[in-house]
Amino acid sequence: MAVKKVGEKYKCSVCGNEVTVTKVGGGTLVCCKKEMLLIEEGRDG
Repeated sequence: MAVKKVGEKYKCSVCGNEVTVTKVGGGTLVCCKKEMLLIEEGRDG
């Protein structure tokens, strides 16, 4: 899933790492060799 906007939060389904986008540069976030999942707003993960 491509990063689209500042403030989006992503979580690794393997290890649980979470990141928050501070600068949009395009591309896809990857952790543990898998795409990170976008955490929907209003959820705590």
